[in-house]
Amino acid sequence: MPAAALLALAIIAEVLGTVALRMSDGFSRPLPSVGAVLGYVLAFALLAPVLKELDIGLVYAIWAGVGTALIAVIGVLAWGEPAGAIKVLSIAAVILGVVGLNLSSAH
Repeated sequence: MPAAALLALAIIAEVLGTVALRMSDGFSRPLPSVGAVLGYVLAFALLAPVLKELDIGLVYAIWAGVGTALIAVIGVLAWGEPAGAIKVLSIAAVILGVVGLNLSSAH
């Protein structure tokens, strides 16, 4: 499977793990707790082969940046977290940073 596809799946697994962690209520609810652990384990398992092919700085920036932006959006939509101008601008800055790192790593 191409590295970009594995990275996308790693991001999805990490985001699902983070959502499950939020739903686990401090690991007091068994099913979401298991989902959180499995999500993170799967994310790392998918991320490992990507690091064989792509630069670590680029991979980590994409994984962390896209995951952070998605979690921020999910927090607003699912849990009614505030979505002020600073949060929106910050998410845009994360996305711009990831794009910039992508462009700087282009061969």
